[in-house]
Amino acid sequence: MPKPLQYKAGSLIYFQGDMADKVFILQSGAVNLTYQDIETGDDIHDLVQPGEFFGVKSALGRYPREENAMASKDATIMAFTVPEFESLAASNTRIVMKMLKVLSNQLRRVHKQVSSLMEKKDELDPETGLFNVGDHYLKNKNFNQAHYVFGRYLTYYPSGKHAAKAAANLQQAEQGVSKGGTVKPAFATSAPTPSPVLNDSQSDTAKAYTDATNLVSQQKYQLAYLAFKKIVDANEDAEYAAKSAFEIGRCFFLLNKFDDCIKYFTVMITKYPKHPQLTGVLFYMGQCYEKSDRKEQAKTFYQKVLSMPADEEEIKSQAGKALAALEA
Repeated sequence: MPKPLQYKAGSLIYFQGDMADKVFILQSGAVNLTYQDIETGDDIHDLVQPGEFFGVKSALGRYPREENAMASKDATIMAFTVPEFESLAASNTRIVMKMLKVLSNQLRRVHKQVSSLMEKKDELDPETGLFNVGDHYLKNKNFNQAHYVFGRYLTYYPSGKHAAKAAANLQQAEQGVSKGGTVKPAFATSAPTPSPVLNDSQSDTAKAYTDATNLVSQQKYQLAYLAFKKIVDANEDAEYAAKSAFEIGRCFFLLNKFDDCIKYFTVMITKYPKHPQLTGVLFYMGQCYEKSDRKEQAKTFYQKVLSMPADEEEIKSQAGKALAALEA
């Protein structure tokens, strides 16, 4: 049987888009599931209570997670492999009934949203309604869902009025799925971030970023944190604001504020799931969990790093070594 895992409030349990191979049961605390309303694009939050399970549908169906799962309170969670959960469910009819109730509620909610979306405005025909659902997913960069919907559209309406556009959108969704959010962070675990060369043509924001990275090089992490935060708060240059957001979390790590680092990066990647330095963020979160002696959570994040695009070899190499050391 699996051992209980401990998650502090604000910790991510899994990400939308992760491959699903486990079912979770909440023993204590609370877990918040966040996903998008297919009609409005707004975030929807479902609160998991003790005794309830989550992640079942994607794990049993063997498709990527459709939501982010985050501990909203300190939580104790049991993680079952699919065979373990199936064995447990086979010997406990209460679990089967709970599962049917949860899945039934989810299906009713999705049916209601899809029906509302299809009937909106000019009472769209089913063909256009299905196309619009896929278009909504694509615009919100939910590539797995968009790929599935446009594939269904072309199956049902191979010569339909939106067929050409659906084929083009399907190809775009395939590219999004294959890229998986390619990122190329400037990353270091022990050495400070190299300071950019200062020249007269740099903007004020670039110069401020240079000054902040110099503070990191001098191991003045608290002052560096304040300098990077000022750049993020001003938000005058999107590129440097994004870089500075990453460096704020790194400052927490270098100050040995591991829980603060986890909470900060959790909020950051929930808000910016395509952040250009996402791989570095995930590795640092794994490092924080490891240094906080939460090895199972650390393994999860190192494994997530290893699943990132192939061109992230430097970080993946470090994650592989860290994972191997934990499993030794």
